[in-house]
Amino acid sequence: MERGNVTDLFFSHAEKSPGQCAIVDGKSRITYGELANEVRQTAAYFQSKGIEKGDKVLVFVPMGIDLYRTVLALFDLGAVVLFLDEWVSRERLEVCCQLADCKALIGGWKVTLLSVLSKELRKMPIKLGLNYKKGLSYNKNATTASDLALITFTTGSTGIPKAAIRSHSHLKNQFEALVEKIQPEEGEIDMPVLPIVLLINLGAGCTSVIAPFKSKKAQKMKPQIMVKLMQDEKVNRLVSSPYFAIRVAEYCTENKISIPNLKKVFTGGAPVFPDEAALLVDGFQDAEVTVVYGSTEAEPISAIAAKSVREENPDQKKGLCVGSVHRTTELIILPITDHAISVNSAKELEEMKLKVGGTGEICVAGSHVLESYLDNEEAVLRNKIRVDGKCWHRTGDSGFVDKEGMLYLTGRAGNVFEKNKVVYSPFILEYEMKQLSEVSVGTVLKINELVVLFVELKDASKGTDFLLKKFPFVDKVVVGKLPKDPRHFSKIDYGKLKEKYISSNHKQLNK
Repeated sequence: MERGNVTDLFFSHAEKSPGQCAIVDGKSRITYGELANEVRQTAAYFQSKGIEKGDKVLVFVPMGIDLYRTVLALFDLGAVVLFLDEWVSRERLEVCCQLADCKALIGGWKVTLLSVLSKELRKMPIKLGLNYKKGLSYNKNATTASDLALITFTTGSTGIPKAAIRSHSHLKNQFEALVEKIQPEEGEIDMPVLPIVLLINLGAGCTSVIAPFKSKKAQKMKPQIMVKLMQDEKVNRLVSSPYFAIRVAEYCTENKISIPNLKKVFTGGAPVFPDEAALLVDGFQDAEVTVVYGSTEAEPISAIAAKSVREENPDQKKGLCVGSVHRTTELIILPITDHAISVNSAKELEEMKLKVGGTGEICVAGSHVLESYLDNEEAVLRNKIRVDGKCWHRTGDSGFVDKEGMLYLTGRAGNVFEKNKVVYSPFILEYEMKQLSEVSVGTVLKINELVVLFVELKDASKGTDFLLKKFPFVDKVVVGKLPKDPRHFSKIDYGKLKEKYISSNHKQLNK
């Protein structure tokens, strides 16, 4: 049986260009050849400790050389990597561990300490640190393309997070789709702030420079340090969340400096509105800036040049343009519903599709689109549509496709609401609020039967009467800090916002 392991992409580059730098991590550097050798030695050490093909292993290691050495070693063994973001809370960590039933834990001393305090972590029979014994040999397992390789979790701001599962073939398909969009070149020097992108770089033969950035402490980011590092390392490409990219672009604009070697910038994980796109274009004048739209389960879906995200776009009041749909992605728009969608044939699904320009839920299919969740049939039924051997993923986003084939977002499907027979999209309202000079950020949500406008004001002393005049359908205005998503710190965490409001207004909402 032919081996179908995603690590073969990395090993082929290591064999071809062993002396090329693979990762720059602070003062540490490692070449492809050195990393390949360490990956093999680490795999042998893990095998000697009892980790085998199919075992689920929780990897709780910060983004750095140790993380990718560990992940590649586990992939090579055929083990399944359970990856958790650095911002994860103890409660969320335990829930994720319950879902995955891991055999082993790999992490630094902080994780070792946590494993003493956590009931779920204590259950794992194998606990290893970041050191490994050298000089061991190991037997490569005959992993196939269909074998499970990686488990990651959706943000899961409300309810139980969904465990997205990727086989070796799914990782390769996602690799090919993103490579086609990002177009990395061998020897290119990239700053990938998103962990999955560095993994892709190792398969594409690029050098990755790790930014000293912690998403858990995003507001403490020092853009001047990022710019200096990009200048010193002659970074050609930046791939990050909008928050990171915008902070760097603003610093460059305000200080009238440039990053001479930077030619490509890709940002995704949150919407980029016209004013933000303008900041990116102005801050990275020598680079081509692209906004990528996708999700945990489907990346990429579409992309658009930042310079094309313009305020004068005639459909801007209807939605935010996120570009043309990626070649490998099939996309349909279905009516918005809270219920599972079950159809008996492709013809029946075709008849459900909305016409061009109709706003509904965005659904996608393709070889890089994840088809299932780990041991969560309820989530599969709610988020997947299976018909004639094809799996469609319901993104949970609402939008439409115009007659030119451009995709527009109108927000989260579950947040669209009706008031006095008029349908409102919080996403569009957010854009309108961003145009008000008094507002930093805001949104509108319908909670039970109450329409609530949440807003961060630049000057709270000005009051909120102007907002009630601008949005007369609003029942109540709440001023305060809006929670951001923990993964990218770039979009509003609607689940946490609703939860906080309901908790503090329990009596009023239940009258």
